[in-house]
Amino acid sequence: MKPVTMYTGRFCPYCQMAKMLLAQKGVHEITEISADAPEVRARMIELTGRRTVPQIFIGDTPVGGFDDLRALNQQGRLDEMLAD
Repeated sequence: MKPVTMYTGRFCPYCQMAKMLLAQKGVHEITEISADAPEVRARMIELTGRRTVPQIFIGDTPVGGFDDLRALNQQGRLDEMLAD
């Protein structure tokens, strides 16, 4: 399974929902990066072009936020993205 990295925010319900969906897919290790600090959020925006959390990476591929992750799952593409 490819590594998953997620920029998160404290008290973010979408971050929690993303983690739950990934856990259902068998992802039990997520590298979380808190985007609460301004310099970390700036780096996240630089990498993704987005300001909201979560911002999820599968391997080196930016996936987007929870809605994007859920859409990939509904399209049946999330499993193939997570596979090695």
